[in-house]
Amino acid sequence: MKAAKDYIVFPLDVSSLKEAKQFVKLLSGHIGMFKVGLELFISSGPEIIRHIKDCGSTRVFLDLKLHDIPETVFRAMESIANLGVAFTTVHCGESKEMLKAAVAGSKGQVGVLGVTVLTSVSDKDILAAGLRPEFASDMSMLVMQRATAARDAGCSGVVCSGFEVGMIKEKFGKEFTVVTPGIRPSVGSMKEDDQKRTTTPAHAIQNGSDYLVIGRPIRNAKNPQEAAIRIAKEIETVL
Repeated sequence: MKAAKDYIVFPLDVSSLKEAKQFVKLLSGHIGMFKVGLELFISSGPEIIRHIKDCGSTRVFLDLKLHDIPETVFRAMESIANLGVAFTTVHCGESKEMLKAAVAGSKGQVGVLGVTVLTSVSDKDILAAGLRPEFASDMSMLVMQRATAARDAGCSGVVCSGFEVGMIKEKFGKEFTVVTPGIRPSVGSMKEDDQKRTTTPAHAIQNGSDYLVIGRPIRNAKNPQEAAIRIAKEIETVL
């Protein structure tokens, strides 16, 4: 069974390699994965991935949310597969062929996760995007539709909010990986937040989440390392 800390994915949402290295030094060994997103990868490239691996056994989640024509996604995924990361992401979007291309490009060397609906998206955003009204009134319908597309394309799993985890696990089984962003600890949650669909670590784990993306509650804490340890203890209560 995974240790409580292994559920925690810390996003290195910083603009400089220097700042990222400070968090890697502070949190390596206290969390399961570091998530490298667009901002940091554009500024530092593969160097940050090599640095994380050199600092210990904490794995890397490369969160680039690929979304392009299938051939471009295929070639990008081939390059990602050579970096030695655990997971990477591709938008489910509107094209199952793009998802299939991502899986093919990964060559089984990296877990491909389909991004269903961002946790910052609200029902009003769904309507403004021109999607069907029923998706706005019940966003889980859209999440499940996109999760089905990801599963059928051969993806290892999906990224979704804590509200849809239970449904996805029930339909696709325990082996289908679910990563949940928008996690806010039960103690010390932030009042102002651009995330619309948040949940606590304990609630997400109880619903079946395999990994929890926890950023600001750790990054903005006076002592990020202590915050990570405290969150791991909260997760332990439901394991």
